[in-house]
Amino acid sequence: MLTEAVEQKWIACFRQVFTLCAVRQGTVAVVLSETLSRQVNVKLAELALLDLGAQVCHVTLPSPPLAGSVPLRSTGTSLALQNNRAALAALTHCEIVIDCTIEGLLHTPELREILGAGSRLMMISNEHPEVLERLMPDPSLTPRIQRGVELINQAERMEVSSAAGTRLAVDLRDTLGRGSPGYVTEPGKVSYWPAGLCLCFPRGGSVEGTLVLDVGDMNLTFKRYVESRVALHIENDFIMSIEGAGLDAELMRSYLAAFGDREAYGVSHVGWGMNPAARWDSMVMYDKNDINATEYRALAGTFLYSTGANEVAQRYTSGHFDLPLRNCTIRLDGQEVIREGVLLPPLA
Repeated sequence: MLTEAVEQKWIACFRQVFTLCAVRQGTVAVVLSETLSRQVNVKLAELALLDLGAQVCHVTLPSPPLAGSVPLRSTGTSLALQNNRAALAALTHCEIVIDCTIEGLLHTPELREILGAGSRLMMISNEHPEVLERLMPDPSLTPRIQRGVELINQAERMEVSSAAGTRLAVDLRDTLGRGSPGYVTEPGKVSYWPAGLCLCFPRGGSVEGTLVLDVGDMNLTFKRYVESRVALHIENDFIMSIEGAGLDAELMRSYLAAFGDREAYGVSHVGWGMNPAARWDSMVMYDKNDINATEYRALAGTFLYSTGANEVAQRYTSGHFDLPLRNCTIRLDGQEVIREGVLLPPLA
Protein backbone atom coordinates (compact mmCIF):
# COMPACT_ATOMS: atom_id res chain seq x y z
CA MET A 1 0.00 0.00 0.00
CA LEU A 2 1.33 3.44 -0.92
CA THR A 3 2.03 6.02 1.76
CA GLU A 4 -0.43 8.91 1.91
CA ALA A 5 1.14 12.26 2.75
CA VAL A 6 0.72 15.94 1.99
CA GLU A 7 3.37 16.57 -0.66
CA GLN A 8 4.09 19.91 -2.33
CA LYS A 9 3.86 18.31 -5.78
CA TRP A 10 0.31 17.14 -5.02
CA ILE A 11 -0.72 20.54 -3.67
CA ALA A 12 0.50 21.89 -7.02
CA CYS A 13 -1.63 19.31 -8.88
CA PHE A 14 -4.76 20.28 -6.95
CA ARG A 15 -3.96 23.95 -7.46
CA GLN A 16 -3.69 23.43 -11.21
CA VAL A 17 -7.03 21.63 -11.36
CA PHE A 18 -8.79 24.30 -9.31
CA THR A 19 -7.24 27.00 -11.51
CA LEU A 20 -8.82 25.25 -14.51
CA CYS A 21 -12.09 25.36 -12.51
CA ALA A 22 -11.78 29.18 -12.41
CA VAL A 23 -11.13 29.30 -8.66
CA ARG A 24 -9.55 32.63 -7.85
CA GLN A 25 -9.23 35.22 -5.11
CA GLY A 26 -12.52 35.36 -3.19
CA THR A 27 -14.18 32.29 -4.75
CA VAL A 28 -16.51 30.74 -2.15
CA ALA A 29 -15.67 27.03 -1.94
CA VAL A 30 -16.96 24.18 0.24
CA VAL A 31 -14.88 21.03 0.71
CA LEU A 32 -17.37 18.22 1.24
CA SER A 33 -16.14 15.04 2.89
CA GLU A 34 -17.18 12.31 5.28
CA THR A 35 -15.41 10.81 8.26
CA LEU A 36 -14.02 7.88 6.25
CA SER A 37 -12.90 9.98 3.26
CA ARG A 38 -9.28 9.76 2.11
CA GLN A 39 -8.02 12.51 4.39
CA VAL A 40 -4.93 13.34 2.36
CA ASN A 41 -7.15 14.47 -0.54
CA VAL A 42 -9.30 16.57 1.79
CA LYS A 43 -6.21 18.36 3.09
CA LEU A 44 -4.68 18.79 -0.37
CA ALA A 45 -7.94 20.35 -1.57
CA GLU A 46 -8.01 22.78 1.37
CA LEU A 47 -4.40 23.88 0.94
CA ALA A 48 -4.71 24.36 -2.81
CA LEU A 49 -7.91 26.40 -2.47
CA LEU A 50 -6.34 28.60 0.20
CA ASP A 51 -3.26 29.06 -1.97
CA LEU A 52 -5.54 30.46 -4.70
CA GLY A 53 -7.19 32.87 -2.27
CA ALA A 54 -10.57 31.13 -2.09
CA GLN A 55 -12.92 31.50 0.87
CA VAL A 56 -12.94 27.94 2.16
CA CYS A 57 -15.05 26.01 4.61
CA HIS A 58 -15.44 22.31 5.34
CA VAL A 59 -18.62 20.27 5.55
CA THR A 60 -17.77 16.88 7.05
CA LEU A 61 -20.51 14.31 7.59
CA PRO A 62 -20.40 11.00 9.46
CA SER A 63 -20.00 8.06 7.09
CA PRO A 64 -23.40 6.36 7.42
CA PRO A 65 -23.97 2.82 8.71
CA LEU A 66 -24.14 0.06 6.11
CA ALA A 67 -27.68 -0.56 4.97
CA GLY A 68 -27.05 -4.28 4.49
CA SER A 69 -24.39 -6.94 4.15
CA VAL A 70 -23.35 -6.07 0.58
CA PRO A 71 -20.19 -3.93 0.22
CA LEU A 72 -20.73 -0.91 -2.04
CA ARG A 73 -17.93 0.29 -4.29
CA SER A 74 -17.60 3.00 -6.97
CA THR A 75 -21.34 3.64 -7.12
CA GLY A 76 -21.19 7.40 -7.64
CA THR A 77 -23.83 7.70 -4.92
CA SER A 78 -22.57 8.86 -1.56
CA LEU A 79 -25.10 8.14 1.18
CA ALA A 80 -23.52 10.58 3.61
CA LEU A 81 -25.70 13.63 2.92
CA GLN A 82 -28.97 12.02 4.10
CA ASN A 83 -30.80 15.21 3.02
CA ASN A 84 -29.09 17.07 5.87
CA ARG A 85 -30.54 20.57 5.54
CA ALA A 86 -27.68 22.29 7.33
CA ALA A 87 -25.13 20.69 5.01
CA LEU A 88 -27.25 21.46 1.96
CA ALA A 89 -27.53 25.08 3.02
CA ALA A 90 -23.74 25.38 2.75
CA LEU A 91 -23.55 23.43 -0.52
CA THR A 92 -26.20 25.59 -2.16
CA HIS A 93 -24.68 28.90 -1.01
CA CYS A 94 -21.24 28.57 -2.55
CA GLU A 95 -19.71 28.86 -5.99
CA ILE A 96 -17.97 25.48 -6.09
CA VAL A 97 -18.27 22.24 -4.12
CA ILE A 98 -15.13 20.11 -3.93
CA ASP A 99 -16.58 16.63 -3.47
CA CYS A 100 -14.24 14.38 -1.48
CA THR A 101 -16.88 11.91 -0.32
CA ILE A 102 -16.02 8.24 -0.74
CA GLU A 103 -18.48 7.43 -3.51
CA GLY A 104 -19.15 10.93 -4.82
CA LEU A 105 -22.36 12.81 -5.51
CA LEU A 106 -22.84 11.97 -9.20
CA HIS A 107 -26.03 9.96 -8.64
CA THR A 108 -27.22 11.27 -5.29
CA PRO A 109 -30.78 12.60 -5.03
CA GLU A 110 -29.48 15.83 -3.47
CA LEU A 111 -27.33 16.73 -6.50
CA ARG A 112 -30.19 18.34 -8.41
CA GLU A 113 -30.82 20.78 -5.56
CA ILE A 114 -27.13 21.66 -5.30
CA LEU A 115 -26.75 22.32 -9.02
CA GLY A 116 -30.11 24.06 -9.24
CA ALA A 117 -28.87 26.64 -6.76
CA GLY A 118 -26.02 27.50 -9.13
CA SER A 119 -23.18 25.74 -7.35
CA ARG A 120 -20.79 23.81 -9.56
CA LEU A 121 -19.44 20.44 -8.43
CA MET A 122 -15.89 19.16 -8.79
CA MET A 123 -15.65 15.54 -7.66
CA ILE A 124 -12.24 14.28 -6.55
CA SER A 125 -12.37 10.52 -6.95
CA ASN A 126 -11.31 8.52 -3.91
CA GLU A 127 -7.89 7.74 -5.42
CA HIS A 128 -4.39 7.87 -4.04
CA PRO A 129 -2.85 11.25 -5.02
CA GLU A 130 -0.35 9.48 -7.28
CA VAL A 131 -3.23 8.31 -9.47
CA LEU A 132 -4.58 11.85 -9.65
CA GLU A 133 -1.09 13.15 -10.46
CA ARG A 134 -0.78 10.76 -13.39
CA LEU A 135 -4.19 11.76 -14.74
CA MET A 136 -4.15 15.52 -14.63
CA PRO A 137 -6.89 17.15 -16.73
CA ASP A 138 -5.73 18.04 -20.23
CA PRO A 139 -7.52 21.06 -21.75
CA SER A 140 -6.49 19.89 -25.24
CA LEU A 141 -8.93 16.98 -24.82
CA THR A 142 -11.86 19.34 -24.34
CA PRO A 143 -12.80 19.90 -28.02
CA ARG A 144 -12.59 16.18 -28.80
CA ILE A 145 -14.76 15.29 -25.82
CA GLN A 146 -17.24 17.98 -26.85
CA ARG A 147 -17.29 16.52 -30.36
CA GLY A 148 -17.95 13.05 -28.93
CA VAL A 149 -20.89 14.40 -26.93
CA GLU A 150 -22.23 16.07 -30.08
CA LEU A 151 -22.00 12.79 -32.00
CA ILE A 152 -24.01 11.01 -29.29
CA ASN A 153 -26.64 13.74 -29.32
CA GLN A 154 -26.92 13.68 -33.11
CA ALA A 155 -27.14 9.88 -33.44
CA GLU A 156 -30.21 7.68 -33.13
CA ARG A 157 -28.47 4.33 -32.71
CA MET A 158 -25.24 2.99 -31.23
CA GLU A 159 -23.96 -0.44 -32.24
CA VAL A 160 -21.13 -2.17 -30.40
CA SER A 161 -19.37 -5.31 -31.63
CA SER A 162 -16.21 -7.26 -30.93
CA ALA A 163 -14.36 -10.38 -32.04
CA ALA A 164 -15.10 -11.79 -28.58
CA GLY A 165 -18.82 -11.86 -29.43
CA THR A 166 -20.31 -8.55 -28.26
CA ARG A 167 -23.34 -7.54 -30.32
CA LEU A 168 -25.13 -4.68 -28.61
CA ALA A 169 -27.59 -2.07 -29.86
CA VAL A 170 -28.51 1.12 -28.01
CA ASP A 171 -31.36 3.44 -29.01
CA LEU A 172 -29.98 6.95 -28.50
CA ARG A 173 -33.13 8.90 -29.26
CA ASP A 174 -34.13 11.31 -26.48
CA THR A 175 -30.80 10.68 -24.77
CA LEU A 176 -28.46 13.44 -23.65
CA GLY A 177 -24.74 12.92 -24.14
CA ARG A 178 -22.34 13.91 -21.41
CA GLY A 179 -18.59 14.28 -21.17
CA SER A 180 -15.98 15.77 -18.93
CA PRO A 181 -12.37 16.87 -19.46
CA GLY A 182 -11.75 16.97 -15.69
CA TYR A 183 -12.62 20.52 -14.69
CA VAL A 184 -15.77 22.64 -14.37
CA THR A 185 -16.29 26.37 -14.81
CA GLU A 186 -20.04 26.86 -15.38
CA PRO A 187 -22.63 27.24 -12.59
CA GLY A 188 -24.87 24.20 -12.21
CA LYS A 189 -22.41 21.82 -13.92
CA VAL A 190 -20.42 18.78 -12.77
CA SER A 191 -16.99 17.38 -13.48
CA TYR A 192 -14.68 14.82 -11.91
CA TRP A 193 -11.03 13.90 -11.71
CA PRO A 194 -9.82 11.54 -13.21
CA ALA A 195 -11.88 12.23 -16.34
CA GLY A 196 -11.89 11.94 -20.11
CA LEU A 197 -14.91 10.02 -21.40
CA CYS A 198 -18.10 10.46 -23.40
CA LEU A 199 -21.29 8.74 -22.28
CA CYS A 200 -25.05 8.85 -22.04
CA PHE A 201 -27.80 7.44 -19.84
CA PRO A 202 -30.22 5.68 -22.22
CA ARG A 203 -33.96 6.10 -21.69
CA GLY A 204 -36.00 3.05 -20.72
CA GLY A 205 -36.31 0.19 -23.20
CA SER A 206 -33.25 1.22 -25.24
CA VAL A 207 -30.65 -1.55 -24.92
CA GLU A 208 -30.66 -5.04 -26.46
CA GLY A 209 -28.05 -7.67 -27.24
CA THR A 210 -25.08 -9.53 -25.83
CA LEU A 211 -22.10 -8.05 -24.04
CA VAL A 212 -19.05 -10.30 -23.85
CA LEU A 213 -16.31 -9.60 -21.32
CA ASP A 214 -13.08 -11.11 -22.59
CA VAL A 215 -9.84 -11.87 -20.76
CA GLY A 216 -8.18 -8.55 -19.91
CA ASP A 217 -11.38 -6.54 -19.75
CA MET A 218 -12.15 -5.02 -16.36
CA ASN A 219 -14.72 -5.08 -13.61
CA LEU A 220 -14.15 -1.83 -11.76
CA THR A 221 -16.52 -2.60 -8.91
CA PHE A 222 -14.35 -5.60 -8.07
CA LYS A 223 -11.12 -3.78 -9.07
CA ARG A 224 -9.93 -6.79 -11.04
CA TYR A 225 -9.16 -7.86 -14.56
CA VAL A 226 -11.49 -10.39 -16.13
CA GLU A 227 -9.70 -13.73 -16.40
CA SER A 228 -12.44 -15.85 -17.95
CA ARG A 229 -15.07 -15.11 -20.58
CA VAL A 230 -18.42 -13.73 -19.36
CA ALA A 231 -21.46 -13.15 -21.58
CA LEU A 232 -24.25 -10.85 -20.42
CA HIS A 233 -27.52 -11.38 -22.29
CA ILE A 234 -29.52 -8.15 -22.23
CA GLU A 235 -33.19 -7.69 -23.09
CA ASN A 236 -35.10 -4.44 -22.79
CA ASP A 237 -32.25 -2.86 -20.76
CA PHE A 238 -31.88 -5.68 -18.24
CA ILE A 239 -29.32 -8.45 -17.86
CA MET A 240 -31.41 -11.59 -18.16
CA SER A 241 -28.58 -14.08 -17.71
CA ILE A 242 -24.86 -14.12 -16.95
CA GLU A 243 -23.14 -16.91 -18.86
CA GLY A 244 -19.69 -18.18 -17.97
CA ALA A 245 -18.02 -21.10 -16.27
CA GLY A 246 -15.24 -19.19 -14.51
CA LEU A 247 -14.95 -17.27 -11.26
CA ASP A 248 -15.70 -13.90 -12.90
CA ALA A 249 -19.20 -14.93 -13.96
CA GLU A 250 -19.87 -16.59 -10.61
CA LEU A 251 -18.86 -13.46 -8.70
CA MET A 252 -21.02 -11.23 -10.89
CA ARG A 253 -24.05 -13.48 -10.46
CA SER A 254 -23.56 -13.60 -6.70
CA TYR A 255 -23.02 -9.85 -6.26
CA LEU A 256 -26.02 -8.72 -8.29
CA ALA A 257 -28.30 -11.31 -6.71
CA ALA A 258 -27.33 -10.12 -3.22
CA PHE A 259 -29.21 -6.82 -3.72
CA GLY A 260 -32.52 -8.55 -4.31
CA ASP A 261 -33.32 -5.67 -6.63
CA ARG A 262 -34.17 -6.04 -10.32
CA GLU A 263 -32.98 -2.48 -10.96
CA ALA A 264 -29.40 -3.55 -10.24
CA TYR A 265 -29.50 -5.54 -13.51
CA GLY A 266 -30.57 -2.53 -15.62
CA VAL A 267 -28.29 -0.38 -17.76
CA SER A 268 -26.96 2.75 -16.14
CA HIS A 269 -24.81 4.38 -18.82
CA VAL A 270 -22.85 3.53 -21.96
CA GLY A 271 -19.97 5.34 -23.63
CA TRP A 272 -16.29 5.27 -24.41
CA GLY A 273 -12.97 6.45 -22.99
CA MET A 274 -11.01 9.37 -24.44
CA ASN A 275 -8.04 9.80 -22.09
CA PRO A 276 -4.65 8.73 -23.55
CA ALA A 277 -3.01 9.15 -20.13
CA ALA A 278 -5.11 6.36 -18.62
CA ARG A 279 -3.27 3.04 -18.65
CA TRP A 280 -4.83 -0.39 -18.94
CA ASP A 281 -1.89 -2.06 -17.17
CA SER A 282 -1.64 0.26 -14.16
CA MET A 283 -4.01 -1.74 -11.93
CA VAL A 284 -1.33 -4.36 -11.36
CA MET A 285 0.82 -1.68 -9.68
CA TYR A 286 -1.67 -0.78 -6.91
CA ASP A 287 -3.26 -2.41 -3.91
CA LYS A 288 -7.04 -2.17 -3.95
CA ASN A 289 -7.01 0.35 -1.12
CA ASP A 290 -4.92 2.72 -3.25
CA ILE A 291 -7.45 3.12 -6.05
CA ASN A 292 -11.08 3.80 -6.81
CA ALA A 293 -10.55 2.47 -10.37
CA THR A 294 -12.07 5.50 -12.11
CA GLU A 295 -8.97 5.69 -14.30
CA TYR A 296 -10.11 2.68 -16.29
CA ARG A 297 -13.47 4.16 -17.25
CA ALA A 298 -11.55 6.72 -19.29
CA LEU A 299 -9.15 4.37 -21.14
CA ALA A 300 -8.93 5.76 -24.67
CA GLY A 301 -10.89 3.59 -27.11
CA THR A 302 -12.59 1.33 -24.58
CA PHE A 303 -16.35 0.78 -24.52
CA LEU A 304 -17.86 1.40 -21.07
CA TYR A 305 -21.01 -0.44 -20.05
CA SER A 306 -22.41 0.25 -16.59
CA THR A 307 -25.31 -1.23 -14.65
CA GLY A 308 -27.40 0.32 -11.90
CA ALA A 309 -28.80 3.80 -11.25
CA ASN A 310 -30.15 5.63 -14.30
CA GLU A 311 -32.12 8.79 -13.58
CA VAL A 312 -33.20 9.14 -17.22
CA ALA A 313 -34.88 5.72 -17.06
CA GLN A 314 -36.14 6.40 -13.51
CA ARG A 315 -34.09 3.58 -12.02
CA TYR A 316 -32.47 3.92 -8.59
CA THR A 317 -30.42 1.21 -6.94
CA SER A 318 -27.20 0.64 -5.00
CA GLY A 319 -26.16 -2.23 -7.26
CA HIS A 320 -23.56 -1.09 -9.77
CA PHE A 321 -20.95 -2.40 -12.19
CA ASP A 322 -18.57 -0.34 -14.36
CA LEU A 323 -17.30 -2.62 -17.13
CA PRO A 324 -14.71 -1.25 -19.61
CA LEU A 325 -14.31 -3.53 -22.64
CA ARG A 326 -11.27 -3.39 -24.89
CA ASN A 327 -11.03 -4.07 -28.63
CA CYS A 328 -14.62 -3.10 -29.41
CA THR A 329 -15.92 -1.37 -32.53
CA ILE A 330 -18.51 1.35 -31.95
CA ARG A 331 -20.77 2.74 -34.67
CA LEU A 332 -23.14 5.69 -34.44
CA ASP A 333 -25.83 5.50 -37.14
CA GLY A 334 -23.48 3.20 -39.03
CA GLN A 335 -20.41 5.45 -38.82
CA GLU A 336 -17.41 3.97 -37.04
CA VAL A 337 -16.06 6.18 -34.28
CA ILE A 338 -13.95 3.46 -32.65
CA ARG A 339 -12.48 0.48 -34.49
CA GLU A 340 -11.25 -2.49 -32.46
CA GLY A 341 -10.45 -0.26 -29.50
CA VAL A 342 -8.81 2.58 -31.44
CA LEU A 343 -10.35 6.07 -31.60
CA LEU A 344 -11.00 7.31 -35.13
CA PRO A 345 -11.28 10.92 -36.39
CA PRO A 346 -12.84 13.22 -35.32
CA LEU A 347 -12.28 11.70 -31.87
CA ALA A 348 -8.63 10.76 -32.35
